Amino acid sequence: MQFFDSRTTRAALPFDRLIATLRERFAGGSEVPPRHVHEITSPAGEGAGDLASRRMTSLIMPAWLPGKYYGVKIVNIAPGNAKRGLPGLHSSYLLFDARTGVPLAQVDGDEITQRRTAAASALAASYLARADAKHLLVVGAGRVAQLLPAAFRAVRPIERVTVWARRPVEAQAMAARVREAGLPAFASTDLAAACGEADIVSCATLSTEPLVRGAWLAPGSHLDLIGGFTPAMREADDACFEDARVFVDTDEALQKSGDLLVPMQHGVLRADDVRGTLTTLSKGVATGRKTEQERTVFKSVGTALEDLAAAVLVYESAQG
Repeated sequence: MQFFDSRTTRAALPFDRLIATLRERFAGGSEVPPRHVHEITSPAGEGAGDLASRRMTSLIMPAWLPGKYYGVKIVNIAPGNAKRGLPGLHSSYLLFDARTGVPLAQVDGDEITQRRTAAASALAASYLARADAKHLLVVGAGRVAQLLPAAFRAVRPIERVTVWARRPVEAQAMAARVREAGLPAFASTDLAAACGEADIVSCATLSTEPLVRGAWLAPGSHLDLIGGFTPAMREADDACFEDARVFVDTDEALQKSGDLLVPMQHGVLRADDVRGTLTTLSKGVATGRKTEQERTVFKSVGTALEDLAAAVLVYESAQG
């Protein structure tokens, strides 16, 4: 078995190659059974006091290419880690030979998760954002959020990045890092104004309440929603979906995401209003953006297909 740490995993997944790999894998398909979701709650009196701080969600995500590769990712999400000064997400990935079951590789799951998540949003934007989209607003300043400028820049001519976060100091720190990477970037404390100015609004948070309001979004803008991967989580209000062309990464999003479930409960959105998935977009079956003035929305919850594609790319890159 080969071991790939965070540095070697990251080096094997530049966004141009990863986005192309995801496009190819979504078009080609793989076997992806439903993920297992487990809620693990520590007893009262252990660790931080409130329930949210004691609760962890564990996702078990298998996928395979018959006769080739089989992989499993375990993801642990602990929203209370912010109070502990720790990242909110940790994961590990195991890759096997799908014919023999022989272990092939253990890959840094955090790097895979972060980079494939950003790459999937960029893949969606390649179909849904205007071709001339230059101004990106990132809502959030965590590990995935910090990758979004580079990911979107791989598919659109991004010239300016605005960062908003609940803690302004974190937005300022992220904006400084983006500037160091060669892109003009600024922190904002006015989310409404920032949304109105952006061509692409990308949210990567663990919010349980809507942050972005549809009334704030400009005509022709593209809204990318990365958080909200459980029914209790939301990043966008109902109005974000009104009069917008809506797409998802997989149909599973319609069962998993509060961003979709709540508008559906309110009658604002119906399942058949969703215009396509990354599979139908990548196959050319679904049509992405049709006009310059329409608003588009992409909601992702993540899929083991993306993890498998990334892990195989890491493994095969090392084989020469």
